[in-house]
Amino acid sequence: MTEAPDAAMLREEAEERLRALAGEHARLRDDQWSAIEALVLDRRRVLVVQRTGWGKSAVYFVATALLRELGEGPTVIVSPLLALMRNQIAAAERAGIRAATINSANPEAWEEIYGQVADGLVDVLLVSPERLNNPDFRDNVLPELAESAGLVVVDEAHCISDWGHDFRPDYRRLATLFEELPPGVPILATTATANARVTRDVADQLGHDTLVLRGPLERESLHLGVVRLPTAEQRLAWLTQTLHELPGSGIVYTLTVAAAHEIADHLREQGHEVAAYSGQTDPAERLQAEEALLGNKIKALVATSALGMGFDKPDLGFVVHVGAPQSPVAYYQQVGRAGRGVERAEVILLPGAEDRDIWSYFTSLAFPPEPVVRATLAALEERGTLSTPALETIVDLGRSRLEMMLKVLDVDGAVRRVKGGWQATGEPWAYDSERYSRIAAERRAEQEAMLGYLTTTECREQYLRRQLDDDTARPCGRCDNCTGRHRSPEIAAPAVESARARLARPGVTVEARRQWPTGLDDLSGRIKPELGAEPGRALGRLTDIGWGNRLRDLLAGPDGPLPDDMFRAVTQVLAAWDWRERPVAVVSVPSASRPLLVRGFAERLAQVGRLTYLGELGYRSGPPGRQFNSAQRVRAVRATLAMPRDLGAAVAQCGGPVLLVDDQVDTGWTMTLAAALVRHAGAPAVLPLVLATTS
Repeated sequence: MTEAPDAAMLREEAEERLRALAGEHARLRDDQWSAIEALVLDRRRVLVVQRTGWGKSAVYFVATALLRELGEGPTVIVSPLLALMRNQIAAAERAGIRAATINSANPEAWEEIYGQVADGLVDVLLVSPERLNNPDFRDNVLPELAESAGLVVVDEAHCISDWGHDFRPDYRRLATLFEELPPGVPILATTATANARVTRDVADQLGHDTLVLRGPLERESLHLGVVRLPTAEQRLAWLTQTLHELPGSGIVYTLTVAAAHEIADHLREQGHEVAAYSGQTDPAERLQAEEALLGNKIKALVATSALGMGFDKPDLGFVVHVGAPQSPVAYYQQVGRAGRGVERAEVILLPGAEDRDIWSYFTSLAFPPEPVVRATLAALEERGTLSTPALETIVDLGRSRLEMMLKVLDVDGAVRRVKGGWQATGEPWAYDSERYSRIAAERRAEQEAMLGYLTTTECREQYLRRQLDDDTARPCGRCDNCTGRHRSPEIAAPAVESARARLARPGVTVEARRQWPTGLDDLSGRIKPELGAEPGRALGRLTDIGWGNRLRDLLAGPDGPLPDDMFRAVTQVLAAWDWRERPVAVVSVPSASRPLLVRGFAERLAQVGRLTYLGELGYRSGPPGRQFNSAQRVRAVRATLAMPRDLGAAVAQCGGPVLLVDDQVDTGWTMTLAAALVRHAGAPAVLPLVLATTS
């Protein structure tokens, strides 16, 4: 390592590096220089909390260039999203910095990249947080990186904190990495969305001597507004009518994948150039959609929160939310995508009555109760290494929630991820019920604060910044409340009618299960074709903004007959169904909670369709109850669902395909096992028909 320069020389060189990165007229902000000086000269740990577009990435790229000149090792950046990584690599190249990335999309290049890092050919290595908990990477690569790193950067550092709006368990492994770094390796953590509690938590995890540089979060280009419309068709019509008036190109955020596709489809039908974008979109299609928006080839991406952190388009002209996020902090982060490089950007929120239902679902994914966690630890202690699918047969949690719990336990030292699954460490572990209760209370408070944003008469930007504990917040003078200029909720009647027709369009395909879940003792591999169902149909998704609202109300209400308009919509689904052979009979799945609805629905279908209602399946010893993962659900349904002898005889004699009716499909396993019983009884084909599907 060469001798460190003095502060004046270092700043002059830092300014030169910044101009290479951001243009000839760029100058370092005071806090940018303070961070660079602390990292390069003092080798400190620094937390930067600054608004979106402030220039946090400039800090770590300039610091990287300076540290590399001093002979230090490469910078390791932990970065949460592929979109963010792509933008960071492009920015690094502009500054003459050689960058590479290790993530789930390029496994074939990992070995080559590791070699380039070892040979000193890489200045910046971007790593996804999930890599930190991969056994090979954790045990073989990470120690070497930690030993040789010249700087460690944690981007979107609010993800470290379980108080943050976007907590990710994989990020918690960073605390271990921090402890294992050699003395004198500087650390930089950056975020645009951290309130005082999250800031303290992240700073504590970085270390007691962390320098916190927190600035005002004002965004002078944002013009915030709320338009409250009572129905989903009115919101969709308003958006359709208004989209062409909004400046430039932008993002339309939705709360669910189904809503993103539903809204995008309607906007395209009405002549708008848009694309749908979600975490379920194919990676190549996601990249294509991002590039289309960056190049202003489309008016908007209709996206879930999957398009968020790290998407950098300076001239983004607007952000519209169809449905409110459950946190003012998350909302301010998402609207911060707009207006970085333009004088005015429009930010509009169209809240919906269904928002609370969606919030409630996400709240249900919180850390599991203690008995479930203890059962998981006990299973690992008794049986040794178990894969996640094997644990699902023991612990009744959905896959994503189970993995989240295991990652937290891994960071806490109670379990360890190894090749083939997970092991218990035998270390003592305490369930921190007080902390989890306080986090849950914080989430409820954030939801109430978001509802307060909808109705506040004060400055909207000031309201949001106060939720982020920004003490510098003052009335912005730009939002609808400050100016008194509220967007009109008026919509042309034809636009409303067109939106209503789109949302009322019934019918979605329900794909049949083809593989048994892993981990079961006597069921594995493909479901035998002679026991399988055909692709089915549902009236709508519970997450749709159209039929979803009606279906949620129906299934949450008292048991009773299906309303006439919903039955008529189901007949439209049947009329449009391109089955290979028309069904001749109807069988219903027994329902413990809504027997009048399901049986009445099936009997009415049979009567109107001139089909034979054969009856309903039965339970051996009561309904199976509620299970949350596939293995548990199959086991429970298989133990309880039965084919009555007289119904089996009727199915054998019916001589054609059977329409199998239920109220909703969630995991799909009840319908799969019911279809297997009907096929085993002699039906040549089974056509599932339900009112609602959850996906």
